[in-house]
Amino acid sequence: MKPDAEILKACVTTPMPFGKYKEQKIADLPVSYLEWFEKKGFPAGKLGMLMSTVWVIKTNGLEELLASIKKVEKY
Repeated sequence: MKPDAEILKACVTTPMPFGKYKEQKIADLPVSYLEWFEKKGFPAGKLGMLMSTVWVIKTNGLEELLASIKKVEKY
């Protein structure tokens, strides 16, 4: 199973629209913040999907996936 490049690109380019980390890219949110949402529930829709994707990536040591997309996107 290959990761979806468009979802990874969105994780790297989409800013957090609210809260303490407003305007920070979803891929750059700290694990502790994502863990809080994982326990309380991620937001509905695309934002929640991106946040949960980044949580899975970070908690499984797969951050190289995001790093490679950041290079391509000139992050």
